Amino acid sequence: MPMDKAAEVFYRGRMPFEQGPIRPPSEAESLLLRLTRNCPWNRCTFCPVYKGKKFSRRSEEDILSDIDEVAEGIRRVRESSWRAGLGGAVTRDLAAQVLGDPATGPAEAAAAVWLFHAKGSVFLQDSDALVLPEASLVRILTRLRTSLPEVTRVTCYSRSATLARKKAGVLRNLREAGLDRVHVGMESGSGKVLDLVSKGATPVLHVRGGVAAMEAGLELSEYVMPGLGGVGLSREHAIESARLICEISPSFTRLRSLGIRRGSPLAAQAAQGRFSSLDDEGIVKEIRIFVEHLADARTVLVSDHILNLLGNLEGKLPGDHGGLLRIIDGFLGLPGEEKDLYRLGRRMCLLDSVEDLGNPAVRREIEAVCRQARDLGRPIDEVCKELLQRMI
Repeated sequence: MPMDKAAEVFYRGRMPFEQGPIRPPSEAESLLLRLTRNCPWNRCTFCPVYKGKKFSRRSEEDILSDIDEVAEGIRRVRESSWRAGLGGAVTRDLAAQVLGDPATGPAEAAAAVWLFHAKGSVFLQDSDALVLPEASLVRILTRLRTSLPEVTRVTCYSRSATLARKKAGVLRNLREAGLDRVHVGMESGSGKVLDLVSKGATPVLHVRGGVAAMEAGLELSEYVMPGLGGVGLSREHAIESARLICEISPSFTRLRSLGIRRGSPLAAQAAQGRFSSLDDEGIVKEIRIFVEHLADARTVLVSDHILNLLGNLEGKLPGDHGGLLRIIDGFLGLPGEEKDLYRLGRRMCLLDSVEDLGNPAVRREIEAVCRQARDLGRPIDEVCKELLQRMI
């Protein structure tokens, strides 16, 4: 089976150890184990990740081989730790030593980094691991849990359509075999927005798939993309997305604000005037409408992506509803120059919240960049957009 040239593909002996290109922000310290390559849908206009690449399923044999390689890598790293008098612990220096050794293979390198983080989480790649047959997934999860006793959590991406197609009991069987959490890109609860961006899903399908995951006892992270409806569908996008979240009651609702990457289909539509994007303040106003309509929701709202302007917009609903609105209003109530400083500081990755502007050293750094931009005649909007492109 041909390998994806853009993926990290390594060879040790006869069998490859393979990792894909992306994972959720919350899985930054997870061990990445690739079950499928690329995306079975791959038509969303906002997503540039897999365009021009074919979807394929890795063989069960190769996946099990990867697990065995990681287990062997863990054994070797632990041995190095004991020889260094660290009692099995993996320090930064030990991890660096393993990574710097030319004899270290990719599975052992992945094991060293994973043991250093010591979180025990594993993420199954790529965009939809659950398209594999149930029996194969159960065997993979079982091998993972038995061969790597350090594992504390196993998660994956999946699509609403995949979850909705699963027969009753299948998702429960996967949960019992060791799958803990599923990440789903809802993006929007509006049928118009879903059609606009070629999501390949409907509001009904999102609810059916999300409810199926929750009823199976899985943790569910639903991703909502503020700004995806553009100017014309902003309000509908916010209200309908909130309605679906209230109906599904996912474990987590994660915000991932729209960032239009150059070269994506959506970027071409914007250049042709067929999509009118919201500015930063417009997206925050849309998020406020979204949160307003979450008053009765039962979920944890999380803002864990660097594209989100308000990095501290997190809370458990319904209890934290008022506090979330106050965080949003804290930004919207800033004078214009303070808004610009905050936006620039956030795009420089220096700020998470409006309160961070009160840090004198950080503020001076942002103000210096702001002055430099003005001296060069560059609008702050232009600088922020340039910095944003680097994050997408």
